[in-house]
Amino acid sequence: MAVDYDYDETGQLWPFFVFTLATIITLPLTYVLLKGLGNPAAVFPRVQSNFRHSHSDLVDAERAKYRRQQRRLGLIMAVIVGWATIGYMLYLIQFAEAYQIERVWNPYDILGIADSATEKVIKSTYKQLSRKFHPDKIRPDVSKNETMEMLNDRYVEISKAYQALTDEEVRSNYLLYGNPDGKQGTSISIGLPKFIITDGNGKYVVLLYFLLLGVLLPYVVGSWWYGTQSKSKEGVLMESANRLFQEYAEDIDEAGLVSALSTGKEFDAILSGDKADAGLATIESRITTLSAPAPAAAGDEVATATAAAASSLTAAGMSAADREKLDNLDNGVRRKVLALLWAYLGRVDLGDTSLEKAKFEVAPVANTLTRSFTAIALAYGNTAPVISSLKAGQLVIQALPPKSSPLQQLPHVSAAIAKAIEGDSTVTMPVQRLMDLPDAKRRKIAVGRGRLSADQYEEAVSVAKQLPYLRVAKAFFKVPGEKHIIPASLVSLVVKGRFVPPGFAGVAPAVDPSDLFDTDPAEDDLDTILGRKPKIIVGRNPDGTAITSDAGTGTGKPNLPPLAHAPYFGRDYSPRWHVFLTDSKQGKMVVPPFTFTAFDRPLFEEDGKTPTFNMQTLKAQFMAPGQAGQYTFVMHVMCDSYVGFDTKTEVTLVVKDASEAADMVEDDEISEPDEDSIAGIMNAAKGAPVKKAVRSHASDDDDESDTEEEADDTSDTNTDTDEED
Repeated sequence: MAVDYDYDETGQLWPFFVFTLATIITLPLTYVLLKGLGNPAAVFPRVQSNFRHSHSDLVDAERAKYRRQQRRLGLIMAVIVGWATIGYMLYLIQFAEAYQIERVWNPYDILGIADSATEKVIKSTYKQLSRKFHPDKIRPDVSKNETMEMLNDRYVEISKAYQALTDEEVRSNYLLYGNPDGKQGTSISIGLPKFIITDGNGKYVVLLYFLLLGVLLPYVVGSWWYGTQSKSKEGVLMESANRLFQEYAEDIDEAGLVSALSTGKEFDAILSGDKADAGLATIESRITTLSAPAPAAAGDEVATATAAAASSLTAAGMSAADREKLDNLDNGVRRKVLALLWAYLGRVDLGDTSLEKAKFEVAPVANTLTRSFTAIALAYGNTAPVISSLKAGQLVIQALPPKSSPLQQLPHVSAAIAKAIEGDSTVTMPVQRLMDLPDAKRRKIAVGRGRLSADQYEEAVSVAKQLPYLRVAKAFFKVPGEKHIIPASLVSLVVKGRFVPPGFAGVAPAVDPSDLFDTDPAEDDLDTILGRKPKIIVGRNPDGTAITSDAGTGTGKPNLPPLAHAPYFGRDYSPRWHVFLTDSKQGKMVVPPFTFTAFDRPLFEEDGKTPTFNMQTLKAQFMAPGQAGQYTFVMHVMCDSYVGFDTKTEVTLVVKDASEAADMVEDDEISEPDEDSIAGIMNAAKGAPVKKAVRSHASDDDDESDTEEEADDTSDTNTDTDEED
């Protein structure tokens, strides 16, 4: 059977084809676009503040620019073209003439009789139609656009229909093949206009296929593959990661991190062309100007020494070693980036709008690079570089130079005002220490000439009372469902803490002892046991990767902290809390950081200002040491968005030998109740055995959990927390 292929001569099928193809492409692109159009930060609460510094408009512009970049203009244009094509195809389908589908040949329909008609009726009907439509007796009706050819075809159809119902051979063809002429070929119409391959257009079709399959498809696939291979999982270019690797040192500090961050390849796109040298001299002259020392009282040797040390710092907070690093760099992108980073950290006014824009543009890139350096430092396993990297990230987000006062995180507090508030102290003052002072005393040292005005003081206090400061109440180790920890078991580090913003320490309610217990999940709750709780996208990192967290406590919404109060940072940033264990004697990481971005209970009430003081639970799982013993670690809880909000405390992990733990469990089991207990009386009434002597309630194991409800907390924990300066 022959198959004939023809094209859409009438132009009625190809709109269906194009409509289907456009829909298949446009719908997924629209979904991707809509996910990125909204502002991910809109779901986060915010610290309520009206503070605006002199360059807030530039910071706002940088944040808006980043959101526009995330929307991807090319994707928007593709979606617009796709929907326009779909709309036009629908118009053509709706208003084009209906496509005439070829009917199945039926002699009864042609003669206009029923399928049950007798031979007499068939002959009678045929005679009537043949007299009526015989070509010699009928003339074309001009009003109906009829032609003689049409009339002849109609008469032939009537004759074939009659023969199919009366002639044996024709009738056999009709019954077997559905057509009086016997087996017919199959005709398939292609939903493309014929003009595409006619009139010399074939070469253009070939060219189109070449461009689509030979150029566009390899380009798209190659771009995707290069994009996945050119960046690390932290979202930085592999070349930048290699440069940071070369800058790694075991004794690197925050200032050294600032210099290392300037090596990022990403800065080449920001300072392309002549931008690398434009204004460099102006930036260096402003950031290297020595800061004015604070006056010291006569005879105060400590204050004099402190003032002398401060006088060696520049206006940007650079030390002599930092200035030397800058001077040793050749002119180029890295030197300008390093100068801009110090200008940003020191909040130095550069006096030029283009330089100010560049200053706020390099900071978010530097923050992303800190995460890459943290990953590199974790591979080495040394504690100091990891902590320096995390602290450098805090400084970048808050725009503070190393060793500066954390009080500068508050609105209107400059370095000079912070120094005036701290007085002659040789150490900086954390925000929480200032806020823990009585209001009268706090106001006395913070308000006055050369310090804050009354209105500025109220704004600073208001912001301080909204900052999410996590105060650790208890930390312990456990193995869910077990009473003791044995070698190589999967241990959970459980951290219990409350968010008590600075200024609320005196009014926070006492900790409920029951909140310090950690109840094991039900045996059939495999999702909780295996850590497979439903995840919700709660935001996006500056590199565009999703931030996920547990769904929360039955509301279906995550309990999110407010976005970081960072008025100088050119991104909306979601704070993260890192929990990790270190060996203070060897200076090594024991358990790498576990990161938390949302919590199981709300941090603030609906007004966004009143803390709930809910006890939060953070859990990190790791493998216990392979040998029995008592291990003392230092637990660090670090927030990557605020300076001075870090906590460290000693925790002790007690690992029992497997046989010893089994013996303890056996000794703890009560086989027979005491005779004077309720269970013993009930057993005696049933005739069951009871113990005659009263069983001692003293513990046989000095290492047993000291909690009232949990027998599986087998680790002694020092819960006295120390603030990291």
